[in-house]
Amino acid sequence: MTRCFVGLGANLGDSHQALIEAAYGLEHLADNQQIERSAIYRSAPMGPQDQPDYLNAVIAMTTTLEPLKLLDALQSLESNAGRVRDLHWGPRTLDLDLLIYGDVALDSQRLTLPHSGVFERNFVLRPLADIVGEGWTFEDGSTLAQRLSDCPDNELQRTELGWSLARPEAISA
Repeated sequence: MTRCFVGLGANLGDSHQALIEAAYGLEHLADNQQIERSAIYRSAPMGPQDQPDYLNAVIAMTTTLEPLKLLDALQSLESNAGRVRDLHWGPRTLDLDLLIYGDVALDSQRLTLPHSGVFERNFVLRPLADIVGEGWTFEDGSTLAQRLSDCPDNELQRTELGWSLARPEAISA
């Protein structure tokens, strides 16, 4: 089993429900265990500013799925949520990013691990800190606290939104 971290984001439709359904889908993927969820945050969009704010969170889990199989499952969940890939950094119903997969370092055409944007995104680092704490150390020896202090501000706000609404329909990847 490998511990990994998945970033969740959404800014179209009912973004809160989309995050809940994504978490439910992740919990029900084959071979996933020990799901931990961060708080849910609101952030300004990274790309074009003429789009709604995002809701963001991070989920930690352990899995036996290999990185590319997990990526396929994440993209299937996105597709089931109506994700359309037509504009880089554009609005989306659901965005799932495999951020960290154990201590695996990978740089392929389909997947880079750790995710190339982890250190520049406070809407990833802050939720990650909810789960592992600011003293957590990355593979390069830097701490999460150091990375947060170096990270650009993205008007991040912790919300009071929780992880339980009406039970989502079963989602299969």
